[in-house]
Amino acid sequence: MASRDHYDEGQLQEKKDEKLKAPDMYRVVLHNDDYTTQEFVVEVLVKVFHKSVVDATRIMLSVHRNGIGQVGVFTYDIAATKVRQVHQMAREREFPLKCTIEKA
Repeated sequence: MASRDHYDEGQLQEKKDEKLKAPDMYRVVLHNDDYTTQEFVVEVLVKVFHKSVVDATRIMLSVHRNGIGQVGVFTYDIAATKVRQVHQMAREREFPLKCTIEKA
């Protein structure tokens, strides 16, 4: 029979109310450059970020006009994975597209 030394008969143990903290969020940002084509940026937004062509075009034009633009907000692991995917696609197509993460 198991020892019950740490329990007093008839007493209930209190269960601590644990508060779960939401994970920190990070925004993924695209940077404009003079070499990456607008068509390629739209393709990246559709394939990596699952944007519709209309939304991807709107985001691409915003990046083009403003020099920088937010693509989405994700947990760190997802944001980092998406940045790696963007950079891999850009390298394969020989574009210098820059994509970064910043804390939201």
